[in-house]
Amino acid sequence: MNDRKWFIGLAGALFLTAALLYLTHYLIFHDLHHIGVFALHDLAFLPVEVLIVTLVIHRMLEEREKKQKLEKMNMVIGTFFSRVGTTLISCFVAHDPNIASVRADLVVTDAWSEENFSAVEKRMKTYEFDIDACTLDLERLRTFLLDREDFLVRMLENPVLLEHEDFTELLRATFHLTEELSRRGAIAECPNTDISHLGGDVKRVYGLLIHEWIAYMHYLKRNYPYLFSLALRTNPFDPESSVTVT
Repeated sequence: MNDRKWFIGLAGALFLTAALLYLTHYLIFHDLHHIGVFALHDLAFLPVEVLIVTLVIHRMLEEREKKQKLEKMNMVIGTFFSRVGTTLISCFVAHDPNIASVRADLVVTDAWSEENFSAVEKRMKTYEFDIDACTLDLERLRTFLLDREDFLVRMLENPVLLEHEDFTELLRATFHLTEELSRRGAIAECPNTDISHLGGDVKRVYGLLIHEWIAYMHYLKRNYPYLFSLALRTNPFDPESSVTVT
């Protein structure tokens, strides 16, 4: 309601200002003919002006804002992988019984093109993510996630990520897994049915992680070669990866 009153007040003030300026023009020059000519000229150009402002300038500003949001969003995503994501992938990959069938596809190189990224994204959509929850050290995983619980909560509260539904879903799934683990007592005393349930939560996080990791690697390849170089040397799917430059 207040916004509406403000808008009406602003419109009224602008119309009043225009009327006063036209009145001033008449009082000085006493020429209604020119006032009418210029008023009609300005009115005729108004649709073109609206077109330029709304469809061109507004579109340019929108694209710029979108690019800035994307930059901020990917900075946050990069922080997530640095603090949590890459370690989780390394942990899950070690307990994925089917990883050998796709490991080579996920060893990203500096020579990868747009087609390579598109192909691996398509391949991973049909991959059946699996985790052997019985061999996964859930106690260690719980400790790791609880140590980063505050970090995950802050990420969920970050407004920059609101428009990135896929990554928000990953954060939500990761936080849910953290909650599930935190509410258990000794993991070793959990029945097999409960371990299987936790394994399902882990698989959900695992699948979302891989898709976001590929998208993030793609973004780094296109925009930040030096960050991409480090990501290549810490690739959790490459058993021969080493952060040391040789």
